[in-house]
Amino acid sequence: MPTPHINHLFQTDLDFQKFLNHIPMGVFVTDRERRIICVNHGFEALTGFSSDQALGLPCRDILRSRQCMLHCPVKKAMETGESQSIETDIISRDRQRIPVRMTAAPLCDAHGNPRGFLETLEDLRPLKQLGEKQSKAFSFSSLIGRSPQMEKIFQILPVLAQSDASVLITGETGTGKDLVAEALHRSSERARGPFIKVNCGALPETLLESELFGHMKGAFTGAQENKPGRFRLAHGGTLFLTEIGDLPLSLQVKLLTFLDDRIIFPLGSTRGFPANVRIVAATHRNLEKMVQEKAFRQDLLFRLNVARVHLPPLREREDDVRLLLDHFLNAFNRQLKKSIRGYAPDALGILLAYSFEGNVRELRNIVEYAVNVCAGSTINTCHLPAYLTCPISGLETAQEKKPSVMLHQGNPEASWNTVERQMILNALIQAGGRKSKAAVLLGWGRSTLWRKIKQYGINA
Repeated sequence: MPTPHINHLFQTDLDFQKFLNHIPMGVFVTDRERRIICVNHGFEALTGFSSDQALGLPCRDILRSRQCMLHCPVKKAMETGESQSIETDIISRDRQRIPVRMTAAPLCDAHGNPRGFLETLEDLRPLKQLGEKQSKAFSFSSLIGRSPQMEKIFQILPVLAQSDASVLITGETGTGKDLVAEALHRSSERARGPFIKVNCGALPETLLESELFGHMKGAFTGAQENKPGRFRLAHGGTLFLTEIGDLPLSLQVKLLTFLDDRIIFPLGSTRGFPANVRIVAATHRNLEKMVQEKAFRQDLLFRLNVARVHLPPLREREDDVRLLLDHFLNAFNRQLKKSIRGYAPDALGILLAYSFEGNVRELRNIVEYAVNVCAGSTINTCHLPAYLTCPISGLETAQEKKPSVMLHQGNPEASWNTVERQMILNALIQAGGRKSKAAVLLGWGRSTLWRKIKQYGINA
């Protein structure tokens, strides 16, 4: 059967082809058998098929969409007499998969009888690229945020990741300094190498020196075998020195020596080892003030502060609080296999008005606590830690009361393990994430708290 011309379907004095060419998207017309009888320039540009190549062919042979056989909008428009729209992919002539929004509408004569169909193809690639760009602006690796302060950080981190320069990360406790250090490593060319973290305030000076630089057998009493230090273990990767402000002055000198010549000397050895290590340091302290007080070496600060990333406290990231609340709710829903839909208005009001002295870590702990104790579909005020609704002022007052545990009314017979886990979470929240303070609140030794945190799988 010869293909009907467009003028055979529509009696009009208008230049229909010229009209179609002015539409800024792909447009084509089919007859009742879904054979193409007219296309515009946008269709040719999008599909790669010229008018001569497309005319007379079934539209499915040109579009090659996975929906052509399953949910053809023309077929549905024919059945319903109304326009239909779907999102799908088409395959262009050069075999490119292109996301489009396909819309089909019946073209009827004066008596309402369908004579053919007008279809449009909207290219969705720009929208999808914009969505990807916006989602990337809200995060970098494990970091989440959309405030102006965080957007600046997300812009600079990829640049710093491609450098081997030392980086100093500053910010209050709980702002995410560890996450920034890991993000820098994972996005760098050293990502396949080790990422070694050392807390400079967790060990006494004698043990810390051995931990960092290693020792040889017999270097000191109890050194019964050779031990590689963290510098050697981080060879080819990144060494993250957290709480660098707590590093003793004698080790500051030794660290400065390494930054100058990139060679480490284990205790008891005269033979150095050239360590290919990038140094990333972090602190919540004011190192410039410590330099003035002679508690930190100025020359070491200069060497560490080649590039600096300062993480703002959460109270200065107001746009991010709601984003983080939803992010951690979804994360703990998955982890704990719950289906909590959101926060009740009164509970959300309390959370949005709270100052979060412990920053993102405290917010995370609050959400984890609430998801643990909530047995319904909405987090209410009763599921929040007690200190948010009845604040305890001061550590002295808190020491008089053990951290309370608010169990859901429908679960009065919770096991002791559940109760104890919730006590630990509440103590960590009250302490703003500081484990030593949480141990005091619980009346435990610090080692006991560390052991129980590990036992219950608490991310603190």
